[in-house]
Amino acid sequence: MNTTPAELARHVDHTLLSPTATSADVAALAAEAVRLGTYSICVSPAMLPVDAPLGEVKLATVCGFPSGKHTPATKAFEAAESVSRGADEVDMVIDLGLVKAGRLDGTQAEIAAVRAAAPSPTILKVIIESAALTDEEIVAACQAAEAAGADFVKTSTGYHPAGGASVHAVELMAATVGGRLGVKASGGIRDWATAVAMIEAGATRLGLSGTAAVLAGGTSTGY
Repeated sequence: MNTTPAELARHVDHTLLSPTATSADVAALAAEAVRLGTYSICVSPAMLPVDAPLGEVKLATVCGFPSGKHTPATKAFEAAESVSRGADEVDMVIDLGLVKAGRLDGTQAEIAAVRAAAPSPTILKVIIESAALTDEEIVAACQAAEAAGADFVKTSTGYHPAGGASVHAVELMAATVGGRLGVKASGGIRDWATAVAMIEAGATRLGLSGTAAVLAGGTSTGY
């Protein structure tokens, strides 16, 4: 893939979800995002609103994070509150147990509840923890997300012991949503080659915490 670091940056949600993050850390994240030209920053709901200048950089947050084991009503309230506090995008974690039990109606319902609480133009991304699912479950979760009105499906929180994004999962997710939804690859993407591989596999957004180091890898390889 022939892309530049500046072009890749426009696909990046520059992320800080550490439990120990401070307002100063978020301000530094915002400044770095503006300098690097990332698409957004992604921070925890408790860090909203963000007072640091963002320019054209969007503001994303998470919902039901990281376990997904929250009730639909709780997730919906959290999403609505985050939007009221300035979030442009919400990345929600599904209840993986519903998928594992084959209760995709429940999966669709919880996503729909968050969608109703955070309607368009808010961007809704659905985190399916692809590393913890079979291929069939990945497909089913993506189908539920699309049916519920989500804008993106997303591989991972980055906190699940099963792992983060994989090229295979991104390819499968992209094939399932067929360009109708975006695909966000997140979790364990720490270098230029991996980031580019995810884009080539069909990712339209990347969740990165070490964005500067990833983009520097592109510069060092001559892009």
